[in-house]
Amino acid sequence: MEKGGQMEIWVFAEQRGGELHKVSLELLGKAKELASKGGRVTAVLPGHDVKAISRSLINHGADRVLLADDPRLGIYRIIPYSLLLGGMIQDHRPDIFLMGATAMGVELAPRVAAKVKTGLSAHCIDLSLDSQGRLLQVVPGWGGGVVATVSCPEHRPQMATVMPGAMKALPPKEREGEIFEVAVELPDENLGPEVIEITQEKPQGLPLEKAEVVVAGGWGIGSRENWQLIQELASLLGGAVGATRPPVDEGWALEGQMIGQSGKTIRPRLYIGIGISGVMHHVVGMEGSDHIIAINSDPNAEIFETADVIVVEDFKKIIPPLIREIKNRLKKQGSSD
Repeated sequence: MEKGGQMEIWVFAEQRGGELHKVSLELLGKAKELASKGGRVTAVLPGHDVKAISRSLINHGADRVLLADDPRLGIYRIIPYSLLLGGMIQDHRPDIFLMGATAMGVELAPRVAAKVKTGLSAHCIDLSLDSQGRLLQVVPGWGGGVVATVSCPEHRPQMATVMPGAMKALPPKEREGEIFEVAVELPDENLGPEVIEITQEKPQGLPLEKAEVVVAGGWGIGSRENWQLIQELASLLGGAVGATRPPVDEGWALEGQMIGQSGKTIRPRLYIGIGISGVMHHVVGMEGSDHIIAINSDPNAEIFETADVIVVEDFKKIIPPLIREIKNRLKKQGSSD
């Protein structure tokens, strides 16, 4: 904490190739909320030739940006990134340090926490401050509940990774803020393997995070053959396919289609859950949807507690006729045009 008692909240600004990850902007919005009673929000931006995106961080809520520009930081590698962040934390001693629970964040955060000898709460879905200014981190519990905890109140910074999509970014607007270029002090050797080549796979289908409609299936779908109904319905509705953990484990769905604590957090206009029990690990990833329809043959399915519309029936009696009706209407619409 800086002199004068001002709380320092840092947000790791994750970027790849000069493109900010949306979770960084979401975290800035939450950080601004936490700092509303007297605090400063700082975005920490490592990379190379990324100064141009500093303004976006300020416009989304950062009071200042600490820019660490160095060719060795151009491509993410855990050793140089963890050395840099650990050193910056030890030099400036922020009260709170937030990171996204992304592939990068879940690898980097524990290493940084260990380096600065503090605790870490992972995959949080909400954050708040108690009356003493300590960070309360809300994490889904494995028993099905939600647990609010204080992370290492005697240690600083209080660190957390947050699920992408769990929070909302502030609408961008022109804001006042400062950009500081910090000295990057890294050893010349022992920075780990060098990156020789990067190959990116193009996403298959509509990304879950951008879909207005999501049709999701769970273990109750029963087979790969039945899973085709989920895919067909999503395609007809112009939506994306989502899944719980069991369909991914069975190979019916892809890892990137998983919704929930270990997957993605979504906020579509319409979510249709089919054959999904509705345990907390999945619900935390979709409960922010505008409209939720749940289809399950079990009248006591937990997902019904979250749904706006519930259908207690075997999905095989519901989805095939629904698909036929949609096809008929699309056919009529096409012929009338």
